[in-house]
Amino acid sequence: MRFDVITLFPELFAPFLASGVTRRAFESKQVEVVLWNPRDFADGNYRRVDDRPFGGGPGMVMMAEPLSACLDSALAARGAAAPVILFSPIGETLRHEAVERWSAGEGAVLVCGRYEGIDQRFIDARVTHQMSMGDFVLSGGEIPAMAFLDAVARLQPGVLGDEDSHAQDSFNPALDGLLDCPHYTRPEQWKGEGVPPVLLSGHHVQIERWRRDQRLAITQQKRPDLIEAARAAGRLSPADEKALQKKL
Repeated sequence: MRFDVITLFPELFAPFLASGVTRRAFESKQVEVVLWNPRDFADGNYRRVDDRPFGGGPGMVMMAEPLSACLDSALAARGAAAPVILFSPIGETLRHEAVERWSAGEGAVLVCGRYEGIDQRFIDARVTHQMSMGDFVLSGGEIPAMAFLDAVARLQPGVLGDEDSHAQDSFNPALDGLLDCPHYTRPEQWKGEGVPPVLLSGHHVQIERWRRDQRLAITQQKRPDLIEAARAAGRLSPADEKALQKKL
C-alpha cells in the first residue's frame, strides 16, 4: 500500500519512518510513504502557501491552489485515484475498526493542514475523508498523520515479529473490543510490589481467566461504553457477566 503525505514539514517524518518496530513496514515498502511539499507547487519567489483570511480574524489560511497542484502531482505519481484524508477536528474520530479497514486497503493521500486552517474550497473539491484523533487541537496534521501511519503499519504481516501481538491490543475484536489487561515482567519483586501470584502459577487456564477478568474490570471502570457494546453484540459470556458483578 502507498500513502502520499502532503506536508509543509516533510523533515518531521524522517526519524519517524526510520525508528521503532514499524520501520520494518516502511523500509520493506509494505507501507510505502511518499512526502510532498505544497511549497514546491506555489508561485512567486517566496513560494507562498498561505494568506490572511477573508473577513478578518487571527492567523493565516493555507491557499487552495498550491495544495490542489500538489495533490494532482501525488495522484499522477500513484497512477490511480485514491482517497484523500484531511486531519481535522471536525472529522470522525479514528477507531480501531477504521484502522483495520485502512490497513487492508491500497493506501491514501494524507493532507496535513497548518496555520488557522485550509481554504474550504479545496476541502469541498478534493478531500474525501476527514479524520480526527480526538477532542483537542494540534499545530498541524503531521502528528495525526504519523499516528495513523503507525497504527496501519503495525497491523501489516511480520511487522511486530509475533503475529499474535496486535491481537492482544486494546479495542481489538480478538479481545471483544475490551481494553488490555495489566502486564508484568522481571523482577518478581520491585520496590516492595510483587507480581499477581496467578501469573507465576503456570496454570494457563487460570491465567487467561485472570487476564479476561482484568480486561473486563478495567474496561468497566474506564470505558463502560465498550462493555455495553460488547454486551449488545453478544460477546460477553456468563462467566464474564459474573466477573463484572464481582467488580461492581
